[in-house]
Amino acid sequence: MGNRTETISDIIDKRRPLVEKIERTETNLRELIPALQTLESQRNQLITQIEDQKIRGRLAEIDFLSLYLKIATELEALAKLKVRFSRDTLNIGVVGRARQGKSRLLQSLTGLTTTEIPDGDRQHCTGVRSTIHHNPNVATYGEVYFHSERSFLEEIIAPYYEKLHLGAKPNSLVEFASKPLPPLSENLPGYAEPGAMYEHLTRYHNNIDKYVGLLNSPPKRISSNEIREYVAQDTADGQRIFFNYLAVKEVKITCPFPNTEVGQIALVDMPGLGDTGVGDEARLIQTLSQDIDAVLFVRMPSAKGDYWADVDVRLYDTARAAIVDLPLDLWSFMILNQTNANSANGDNFNNCQDLAGDLSKKHLNLVDCIIANCADVEAANVKILDTVLNYLASKIQSLDRQYAASCQERIIELQKTVQIEIEKARQALVTPTAHQNEMGIFLPLYNQLMSNLSVGLMELLENFKQQRYLVDEDFFQPQVEAAIQACKENAGIPNLQEIKVRHREKGSWEIVYAEYLHKIRTHLTRHFNSLDNGLKQLIDDAKSQVSQILTAPGNLPGLTTSRGPEYLKIIGEKKVSDAQINLRRAFQNLWKFEMSYEVNFHYRIRQHLDDLTPDDTSLRLSAKPTAEEVLENLEQLHQETVYQCQEALADLSSEPKLAVFAAVEEFIDQVLRGEEVKNEWPVFLYEVRSQVWPTYFKPMGEGSDALKEWEKLVEIIAQANQLELLQFINRTYAKNEITHHL
Repeated sequence: MGNRTETISDIIDKRRPLVEKIERTETNLRELIPALQTLESQRNQLITQIEDQKIRGRLAEIDFLSLYLKIATELEALAKLKVRFSRDTLNIGVVGRARQGKSRLLQSLTGLTTTEIPDGDRQHCTGVRSTIHHNPNVATYGEVYFHSERSFLEEIIAPYYEKLHLGAKPNSLVEFASKPLPPLSENLPGYAEPGAMYEHLTRYHNNIDKYVGLLNSPPKRISSNEIREYVAQDTADGQRIFFNYLAVKEVKITCPFPNTEVGQIALVDMPGLGDTGVGDEARLIQTLSQDIDAVLFVRMPSAKGDYWADVDVRLYDTARAAIVDLPLDLWSFMILNQTNANSANGDNFNNCQDLAGDLSKKHLNLVDCIIANCADVEAANVKILDTVLNYLASKIQSLDRQYAASCQERIIELQKTVQIEIEKARQALVTPTAHQNEMGIFLPLYNQLMSNLSVGLMELLENFKQQRYLVDEDFFQPQVEAAIQACKENAGIPNLQEIKVRHREKGSWEIVYAEYLHKIRTHLTRHFNSLDNGLKQLIDDAKSQVSQILTAPGNLPGLTTSRGPEYLKIIGEKKVSDAQINLRRAFQNLWKFEMSYEVNFHYRIRQHLDDLTPDDTSLRLSAKPTAEEVLENLEQLHQETVYQCQEALADLSSEPKLAVFAAVEEFIDQVLRGEEVKNEWPVFLYEVRSQVWPTYFKPMGEGSDALKEWEKLVEIIAQANQLELLQFINRTYAKNEITHHL
């Protein structure tokens, strides 16, 4: 338990540094909005001023609206992520319809009673959310947070008016209190449910004088015996005299849990669903999306027979919609509340088992389904809470990484989308209209640029050529050494006791020996997958060197603000048109060039693994083997195999650089020496002349204040949209994390 407590504390501590990075990303993302709005305003003015229909068409194609919507969506997602990582507890939400045992479970887990957590026997459900924190060093107390006038009207009252079609919602408390409620329409679908909802609203309206004084109040600390006055409708003996709860937004309760080793956790009592309170589902989604790390669905099957109803499926779907980036089946549990023969519900164990077995049929996917008596303190703490906490301790960091990675990857895609619109804006005012001596200006500039490119690329090629047979000491070789070291240190070889136990299970030394050979071989090859990182870094470095030549002053830096491998991609996919097919293909081929261990090296390493294959191994067991002999053989074979792999990789150590040289040489051949491409270069460069030589070839409206302002605004957005400003976790890490969970 102590280790788990420390683990949870460590997880919470590791979350916090990410909050500052998320805030920085939020700030940079927000800066895009006013910059885009200013550019849009400028666009709208230019459309009325420019007569050229082609330019007006290009201006109209810049899609500002979709950018605003996407940025707003990502800001909302980041806000939820930030709240999650800012908390000082791991939060477990408890969800269930009325009278399913949710309150009984919370009582069992927290040690609180019906005084603090009213159960549903007398319809005590109020929709007030309670967060219960464990603190072993304090006596139980509560903190009550009240609605403001605005939150009360918008979050509580307005949804009733919208759902029941009651007309214009009240704009003030005075208006709500002084005017009679609009009558309930007879045309609403259904009958009982709208009527019950209307009764809820009537309760707020008729009793407003009893709780209105609490609205806008500051948070209030209360003793344990006062809690009921703020969360329940009636006293413990059933007198309906409490109305404070109607003004309460949330209650936080601090108390010592029976299980004192739970660590930094909190239980969140979600608003009771199924009691016709309007807005409960919206509040449930909001709570789950930012305040919950794991959710417990509580369901009490009837002893007389039960089934998963549509309302259960809807509740699950409502929860699933809370976080689209983190599948609900990774952080939810179904608690089937088991009752005995002496209870009012009767013995429902068989029906609990039946419902558990039917979960998959209803597509209710969860981490686990636990059958336990929610009213039994030991069962609730051992079977339920310990199971959930152990899962969180082992999995929450992985869930956090997946959640964060999904948000980051979407922001990366947003950055690319903004970049596309930026490029549209850059090109929008370019005009094909040429002055009389334009070709006379273009040809000398073109010849000089091609000379610069030829000299720069040939010098780079010579450098690659001189190094093509050398071992790559910067990227690939360190990964090889790390992989070999990992093979040695993490061999996957069992110890003597494990071998003996396996022999007792299998009854044959030959079977045991063969199984371990397979296991060790498979374990060993996994270590070499890390070579992909070194290969990618080596290739990206080569692509960046080519990009540096292409973007050097006097060459082609103005075609895009992107650099490195991304520069090659944009030129090949967005800048060079289909008409210049050979030039386009040359850029695309270099950008797409890759190497991997699986494709380029694995088949050559595989031949050295025969000794770890049962049918091919050179080291057989004796006539009367022992566990010691099995272990000795496995260790010897593993050592020899690792040595052979190391030697094989040493023989192949120059191949990555040789392959990179070949790719770069092919690119240079295709862009400088191909017969067809010699005719494509001048056509391409003439099309983009205003970007390559902006001093000589200006977009339409050269020198105008409007054009200068347009270019300035576009550049502001480009600077704000730089990828490094919108990253809160490493891009490669984000992609790997998402791929890992797919």
